[in-house]
Amino acid sequence: MKSSKKGTKSRAGPSRPLLKQLAGRPEKLFSGAFRQQYGALCFRYTDPGAETDRPEIEVLVVTTRDSRRWIIPKGWPMKKKKPHEAAAIEAWEEAGVRGTVSKQAVGCYTYLKELDDGDVVPCIVDIFQIEVAHTQEQFREVGQRVLDWVSPDEAARRVRELELKSLLVDFRPRLGKGRRKKKG
Repeated sequence: MKSSKKGTKSRAGPSRPLLKQLAGRPEKLFSGAFRQQYGALCFRYTDPGAETDRPEIEVLVVTTRDSRRWIIPKGWPMKKKKPHEAAAIEAWEEAGVRGTVSKQAVGCYTYLKELDDGDVVPCIVDIFQIEVAHTQEQFREVGQRVLDWVSPDEAARRVRELELKSLLVDFRPRLGKGRRKKKG
């Protein structure tokens, strides 16, 4: 069963920035435990640039459905799914990508999540890298998000979470089954 989020907010008026909401209710930040989410840092190799024989990487950024700000695919834990599996499912549902998923988190970041009822909760997102092997134009949230493949530096410029910016700027894929070996 699908439900539309448009018009379902319980408060009147446009959405206020999260920091403004917290300024009026700072106890929300410290009153409970952080909620857990899992994110997918999806990347792919591109052809080597003219000045280097090393392949470059691009990372995937997507927009949120409501505010249209740039993020990486992420979501809540899923029953009977390991964290890296949940991250892979989110990447598929939000962006139509599949690939080799790291079983170990490559980092984490925190942010403030606005829930459907207007409440604000702090979240910690464990991030799992996915070397993308397949993309598909039809996926669950097609048309609800904008997708873009960009350099890690450009991805860092687009997202607003400071810890995520830092992770993107310093991102170097962990070598795994899908690693590329240097020629020669």
